Amino acid sequence: MSDKIRVNELLDYYGGLLTPRQQKLCRYYFREDLSLTETAELESISKAAVSDTIRKCIAELEHYESVLKCVQAHHLRTDIYNRMKKNSACREYVDKLIETELIGGEYE
Repeated sequence: MSDKIRVNELLDYYGGLLTPRQQKLCRYYFREDLSLTETAELESISKAAVSDTIRKCIAELEHYESVLKCVQAHHLRTDIYNRMKKNSACREYVDKLIETELIGGEYE
């Protein structure tokens, strides 16, 4: 899995735990796909400050995942749902379970 995809997934689960400033920089860099330089210019800070903050955010997000394992659990559930869907008797219930996976807040 690409690093940016992984971080975006971690942000889906744990982004709300970051400070508002961290959230903003992560949104620019990971969601809006701006470069470090573009992000720095928008925020009137140095490119190094953006890079340091992004690096710290990734470390924090990875730490949260290592403790809480929400992303890992989601992947395991999704795999089970997909296997269950193959049984036509379960398909309707599995679709409802999958819908519940999409319920959640935004970190922004």
